Amino acid sequence: MSNILIIDDEKAIRKTLSEILSYEGYKLDEASDGEEGLKKVKEKEYDVILCDIKMPKMDGIEFLEKAREAVPDVPIIMISGHGTIETAVEAVKKGAYDYISKPPDLNRLLITIRNAMDKTTLVTETKVLKRKVSKVQEIVGSSTPIHKIKETIEKVAPTEARILVTGENGVGKELVARWVHEKSNRADSPLVEVNCAAIPSELIESELFGHEKGSFTSAVKQRIGKFEQANGGTLFLDEIGDMSLTAQAKVLRALQEGKITRVGGDKDISVDVRVIAATNKDLLKEVDEKNFRLDLYHRLSVIIIHVPSLNERKDDIPLLVDKFLIDICGDYGIAKKAIEENAILALQQHDWTGNIRELRNVVERLIILSGKTISKDDVENYVLPRSR
Repeated sequence: MSNILIIDDEKAIRKTLSEILSYEGYKLDEASDGEEGLKKVKEKEYDVILCDIKMPKMDGIEFLEKAREAVPDVPIIMISGHGTIETAVEAVKKGAYDYISKPPDLNRLLITIRNAMDKTTLVTETKVLKRKVSKVQEIVGSSTPIHKIKETIEKVAPTEARILVTGENGVGKELVARWVHEKSNRADSPLVEVNCAAIPSELIESELFGHEKGSFTSAVKQRIGKFEQANGGTLFLDEIGDMSLTAQAKVLRALQEGKITRVGGDKDISVDVRVIAATNKDLLKEVDEKNFRLDLYHRLSVIIIHVPSLNERKDDIPLLVDKFLIDICGDYGIAKKAIEENAILALQQHDWTGNIRELRNVVERLIILSGKTISKDDVENYVLPRSR
């Protein structure tokens, strides 16, 4: 159900509009002047605001200017019985969605409100789409480890060196791989990602190298593998420590000779692929335990980029939280929520076993469950484990 705020110094007008809009299924709040209205806007989220122009304390135009700063995406419809064309033009120039004269025509008012809500939905969808089609998210942080990672990417991206990205789950290894590709000479060619841990061992070879029709029971047609799809570009092998030894041998050959063979085929296919691998495992330990090939490890680890855990870079938490607040509130189509400094300090004291992924989920939870401002109490209630 949509929330509408009515701001008017005439009680009779507020009552009339509330009765009409309540009947149409809207939830209503009222304010008798601009100051009270602005306070409500900062405390609660509204889908549309109806505002009179001539009011005591703070008039409608002043409210409009201040509200545009606080909630830039919420449509504000100005209503006045003393208006002129000049007043209407001024209101629209200052960001009003529309201007309606008193007494308002009921049909026009309802259509305007409906159109305003449609615009809000469109703005939200556009922001989400822009985020989705944007090439690569930024690597957020100003800590020494993050600065070092950015410097390393700048140096190695333009080369053809193979890269091994290490770090715990959720630290952003795939983001490092995407930035290497973005800054490489292959940026205009495809970046193909494969999560080796998510593919059953009996299917990984078909996924990577493709297969010929009839090579196994379910092979009803020829399939092009990830190596061929990435030809001329970059292949990102995520969680390579989970790859089977048989598939490792074929990957080693592809790296050594630049050739692959589809499952069930006997033809060599030349591929020009830069491989970036990532793992959350200690591959040298996996080598000792006979789970990973030493020769493949050396082929993959020309350059090693280690991404630190969030617990090792807690100074970056304020920047990360701010980024997530902007992104998630934008996705939800609401004004960016504020967060108290002591709430940030509480987040910095948390043990982030899930790293950046966990922090993003926590910020989303706080956005959903907290009020206009995220407090330390919110963090303690919704994030930190409470002692019994």
